[in-house]
Amino acid sequence: MQQPLYYQLRIALRTLNQMSAVARSFLPTLFEAEPPAARARPPLKWAGGKRWQIPYLVPYWQPKQYRRLVEPFCGGLAVALGLLPENALLNDINPHLINFYRQLKRGFVSDLVAKNNESFFYARRRDFNRLLKEGKSDTREAAGLFYYLNRTGFNGLCRFNRSGEFNVPFGRYEKISYKVDFREYRALFANWEFTNLHFKELDLHEHDFIYADPPYDVEFRQYSQGGFGWHEQETTAVWLSKHPGPVILVNQATKRIIDLYRRLGFDLKFMKAPRRISCNGDRTPAPEVMAIRNLP
Repeated sequence: MQQPLYYQLRIALRTLNQMSAVARSFLPTLFEAEPPAARARPPLKWAGGKRWQIPYLVPYWQPKQYRRLVEPFCGGLAVALGLLPENALLNDINPHLINFYRQLKRGFVSDLVAKNNESFFYARRRDFNRLLKEGKSDTREAAGLFYYLNRTGFNGLCRFNRSGEFNVPFGRYEKISYKVDFREYRALFANWEFTNLHFKELDLHEHDFIYADPPYDVEFRQYSQGGFGWHEQETTAVWLSKHPGPVILVNQATKRIIDLYRRLGFDLKFMKAPRRISCNGDRTPAPEVMAIRNLP
């Protein structure tokens, strides 16, 4: 189905590497003409977000935007909200993340009075873990607590211990802007399906456009209970190499990742990723690889 004109114009603007002063002067007017859903930002603070990749992805996506976008590891939704597909299958192994998105699709309004306070944070973390133990992880209450913990916890991390408990510490931000009303996402998510499956269980169509950013090949991989090791990296790459439709796979540009993707016949392009989280203060750009198949 043809995208509305304002979507086409928005995507076209993103493909420009440099905009003239005249073009920039028209940008606010263009965005004022968009419906609220088209201006929606990712609702979560997400470590390793891929919003910076949108200018790299648009030239590949724009000619194929009639296809369904599939993200096996949808994370913070930066890519889906940047590309604005009409139809999407958005999956993640983290059930709490998917519950939050499903609640937003229903028109979620949180009733939690959030506080940027350490003792309040740890009390709410206990509440959240209690809900998980009680089998209530798919509730509105769990979604509200997940959002609060995400906004208030350290660096937007989403981490669970071996017992399946959320264990991210207090973030110590000076000021946090909390959102209560998420109803703007309801219309935007109307044709987006959110699933919580192992990526190989996804019901793919041969023409699907797949964008995949698995947990990167780095030391920290405890994104979900069980982690994501080298076997999972290989399995992901092999699975995607067999898809007949367009595929873009991104990862940290480690030697073994590069060797794996080349061996499977992907076309490789390299990028410099902004490093927003660092344990030693090093914020130099990190090398990343974009592996491409079935695209010009």
